[in-house]
Amino acid sequence: MLRIIETLFGPKGIKITAGELAEKFGLELRGNKDTVVSGVAPIADARPGQLAFYSTEQNSSAFKILPIDVLRNTRASVILLQPAQIDDAPKGATLLVTDTPRGNIVKILGEIYREKPRFGISPDAHVERGVYFRSKKTNYIGQFATVERGAVIEPGVKIYPGAYIGRNVTLGAGTIVYSGAHIENATIGADCVINANAVIGKNGFGYTRQQGHNVFIPHVGRVVLGDRVSVGSNSCIDRGAMTDTIVGEGTKIDNLCQIAHGVIVGKECFLASGVGLAGGSVIGDRVLLGGQVGVSNGMHIGDDTEVGAKSGVLRNIPAGVKAMGYPAGVGMEFFRHYAWLRKHVNND
Repeated sequence: MLRIIETLFGPKGIKITAGELAEKFGLELRGNKDTVVSGVAPIADARPGQLAFYSTEQNSSAFKILPIDVLRNTRASVILLQPAQIDDAPKGATLLVTDTPRGNIVKILGEIYREKPRFGISPDAHVERGVYFRSKKTNYIGQFATVERGAVIEPGVKIYPGAYIGRNVTLGAGTIVYSGAHIENATIGADCVINANAVIGKNGFGYTRQQGHNVFIPHVGRVVLGDRVSVGSNSCIDRGAMTDTIVGEGTKIDNLCQIAHGVIVGKECFLASGVGLAGGSVIGDRVLLGGQVGVSNGMHIGDDTEVGAKSGVLRNIPAGVKAMGYPAGVGMEFFRHYAWLRKHVNND
């Protein structure tokens, strides 16, 4: 029964031959170029008619190298692997050989499971007069989506049902806005992905205390996202108060993150789920922030820095270091503090 349900409702891949994949992605082909696959599966679970990959690349500690017997015993029809593993592949399997299977499997997944093109504007969408389309025939706007006047929609933009695009928002070419996302006061780059229920460009948490009362500070800045930025579901990026909130190109933001007004995030960063960046903080390029990291107002984190999960950044962190703890310390500082605490607590 489970197999029937998977067949009817599971993700469906297109049928494609090993030869077509090799030609499209510049892979070396070993075996029958006419071998057809219509899906991708983990190498231990793959069945005939599916493609799997095996790699010894260690791009990060998150990537585990599987035992070589998993490759030897796989039932996959096509295997993506490195030259060093060719002799361990099952006899009769068709091989796609590359030095970087992990990078190429991403491309192959996108090819086999690519979504059917969507074009056109639903009659149930609300698109005001004064919306500027550069190539309207290439766009998709789903049911009950709203696009207000003054918005600029570049070619290839997809806006899914129920999304809201406010006045003077620009969506770059190829950007996808999923259902329930809300975007105002923002310029979004090309090939961005705004996932469901993300909120971009609303006012930040900016108040001043006047005569014993909390008084809101009007916000007049924008949110500016570079190209290829991904914003996770239920994440919020506030507009700047007087300056713009900026996220650099290639940065990936997980679900349930908060980026406050006036924050600057650099290029190619990773922000894991639950990260909170307080107003005015500056994050360098290629920074990795683990889950639930909190960064205090105005803090600076240098390029190529990694901050461990649940850390609290209460002081500036220089470039190129690993930090963790509360308050976040550099290198072994956290572990020295932890060891000291354990020693003295146990002695008491």
